[in-house]
Amino acid sequence: MQPRRISILGVGLLGGSIGLALRSRAKDCQITGYGHRKSTLDAALQIKAIDQGYDQLAPAVAGADLVILCTPVGLIRSLLAEIGPLLAPGAIVTDVGSTKRSIVEAAEQSLPPTAHFVGSHPMAGSEKRGVQYSRADLYDGALCIITPTPRSNPDALNQVESFWRLLGMKTCHLSPQEHDRRLADISHLPHALAAALISVQDDPTLALAGKGFLDVTRIAAGDGALWRDILIDNRDNVRQSIAKLQQELEMLQSLLEPDQAQMLQAWLDEAAQRREGMREKNG
Repeated sequence: MQPRRISILGVGLLGGSIGLALRSRAKDCQITGYGHRKSTLDAALQIKAIDQGYDQLAPAVAGADLVILCTPVGLIRSLLAEIGPLLAPGAIVTDVGSTKRSIVEAAEQSLPPTAHFVGSHPMAGSEKRGVQYSRADLYDGALCIITPTPRSNPDALNQVESFWRLLGMKTCHLSPQEHDRRLADISHLPHALAAALISVQDDPTLALAGKGFLDVTRIAAGDGALWRDILIDNRDNVRQSIAKLQQELEMLQSLLEPDQAQMLQAWLDEAAQRREGMREKNG
């Protein structure tokens, strides 16, 4: 997809990086940004992530071929309802939300039949937040999960997929339901676990922590409000993921005996092999 006019609603790290990535890939595209804070819009303009910035939705989405919702999950549903009457006929809307069921449902209920929604989740980002951390290469080689439904417009689906590929991403398709179930295991639970690992330490212990602990808990530095919304929105799947982890930890407890040393090593070796396989697969 080579959009003529794109509207990025929320010019933080992800939205700003989309704008920067488009600069070298779709040079004729006009990039409009929307945000509540003038300082954020000014910063996005300064780094040339957007061409125009607005704090009102009507001028931000006017005439846009593609509208990308880059706000936190908790704001996306209300934003969909607000932009519905403002969209040009034929406009395509997508998002970068980390949950999909509630967003896709809201889009299919809120948007007019003349606009088309296709859910997206680019698996790229950082524990850092803010447009000042935007990078033109943030999406290069990363995976974007696209979540069509039986109601998705086929042409809109193809255009959204080609857009993310234009930014250098690989793509795959999951239903919104399967997306939320699998992401609870590989994204939402790990963030909560990193926060828990920090929470159980006292300050003198944290002062001794080395690089390994910092690596394991890096994502705990993410935006608490953003992750609050994700965990609550996907709470049924997150609870199931916690239950699976609890079972694994209970098994580990049973292996912490001298007569279980071989079983403990086998458990550790299997995890190491699976982790190594991921590294080889992803380069």
